[in-house]
Amino acid sequence: MRTFVIGNENAVLGFALVGVDGRVIHDAAGLREALDNCLGDKTVGLILVTSDVADMARQRIDDLKVTSLTPLVVEIPGEKAGKAYPSLKDFVQGAVGIRLGGY
Repeated sequence: MRTFVIGNENAVLGFALVGVDGRVIHDAAGLREALDNCLGDKTVGLILVTSDVADMARQRIDDLKVTSLTPLVVEIPGEKAGKAYPSLKDFVQGAVGIRLGGY
């Protein structure tokens, strides 16, 4: 299984330096095409999407983060990563709709 990054130019270039393939996205149509290609490619096991690009198709990205097991879709900080990301526990609680842990 391989990793594929979908994002801004800096992220794609940075991951390319360590051998990870990727695609630079400039608009929602490009994002849709890149996602469809990755989801149809059985060799891709992990899709990394930068937050600035994920905002172009927020609902689809959020749905894929919760429902897609192969490939796994993970959002990573983009160029303007001002928003705080929820912890894994908070993300799972929101996705499942129940509170985890006793506190």
